[in-house]
Amino acid sequence: MDVRITPTKLKGSVAIPPSKSLAHRAIICACLARGKSIISNVALSDDISATICCMRNLGAKIDIKDGILEIEGNADKISSNLQFDCKESGSTLRFILPIALALNEGNNTFVGKGKLGERPMKIYEEICKEQGVEYIDNSLANEKRLLDLSVKGELKSGEYHVNGGISSQFITGLLFALSLLKGDSKIVIEGELQSKGYLDLTFSALDKFGVDIVNDGYKVLNIKGGQSYKACDYYIEGDYSQSAFYEVAKYLGNDVTMLGLNADSLQGDKVIVDFVDRLRIADENEILTFDGSNCPDIIPVFALACCLRKGHTDIINISRLRIKECDRLSATAEELGKLGAKITQGEDSLSIDGIDRLSGGEVDSHNDHRMAMMLAIASTVSSGQITIAHAHSVSKSYPNFFDHFISLGGKVEYKLI
Repeated sequence: MDVRITPTKLKGSVAIPPSKSLAHRAIICACLARGKSIISNVALSDDISATICCMRNLGAKIDIKDGILEIEGNADKISSNLQFDCKESGSTLRFILPIALALNEGNNTFVGKGKLGERPMKIYEEICKEQGVEYIDNSLANEKRLLDLSVKGELKSGEYHVNGGISSQFITGLLFALSLLKGDSKIVIEGELQSKGYLDLTFSALDKFGVDIVNDGYKVLNIKGGQSYKACDYYIEGDYSQSAFYEVAKYLGNDVTMLGLNADSLQGDKVIVDFVDRLRIADENEILTFDGSNCPDIIPVFALACCLRKGHTDIINISRLRIKECDRLSATAEELGKLGAKITQGEDSLSIDGIDRLSGGEVDSHNDHRMAMMLAIASTVSSGQITIAHAHSVSKSYPNFFDHFISLGGKVEYKLI
């Protein structure tokens, strides 16, 4: 689906979708707990639906009604040949693979679509090799490079050395699984930890469900074995990575009020508020530099804000944008450039000189949800219509984004392809 947007200012209130990151974690914890948990305020995006389907494969019972999940967990060992469809969700894949090795004595095959088969998995490959676990990855061998990964064997307790500079998702996946094993374990984080805020969300969720992790300065994580997840009720707060689109919209002169956010949230993407505030108070002769290493998901839309700020802005340490649903670093520079922005990319940076207004034109989301939503917000400061190719990609994280956009006064025409 393509969309054509006629420029107009947005005005009104919008309920921010629940946090996808917290929903993944709460659903997985509830599925590993004994008894019944109620997880409320859940948005059934493609990524969350993938996690639900995968945890059902591992024996959890999940009933869904009106954004509320009633979950009967299961942490018993099973022995089946299972296939897990992760769709395009890197979180689902990286969270559930070690859990599958902890619970299923049969073969575990992970499939997916889009760029998921090309996302880095070397950390798990090396762990499996060290532990004698069969690890077969045929993802790059098939014509479309789709995810096709199989693992079989038993995850063992012990000491794990994990590179913190790739993704905290590997650490989260291990934390979920190692607490289920009989022996004690330790995760030693090597190098600089990326996306520390996401690890804080994991600690918070595990604590809520009764699992104790001893965090020694984000360098060593001690996990006692044989722990039991405790069923509980959990409400998913609003998602700061989604609110970032409206935070930037406000900076660009739209009158939008955001509802459902937790001002005391642990979400790392909450930094979007501070980033935009810096833009507001900065002198146009001041060269601003922002470090995006701990908040990659908000960078495309934040780059849009920088393009309309008078003055020069650099966004650094963002090479991880290249291994998302698309190469977001390159795509951000390319698509905003089509609209007249003065933006250039480096190996791990964006360099931006502000302009007064964007032009209209045809742009491409690269089948990436965050690119599609960023380009929609860009229409509010464009001189002509913007046509966004593959705009249906918003379903990955925010299925009703364009419904909300229209409710705020956005003028959207749909074109099926």
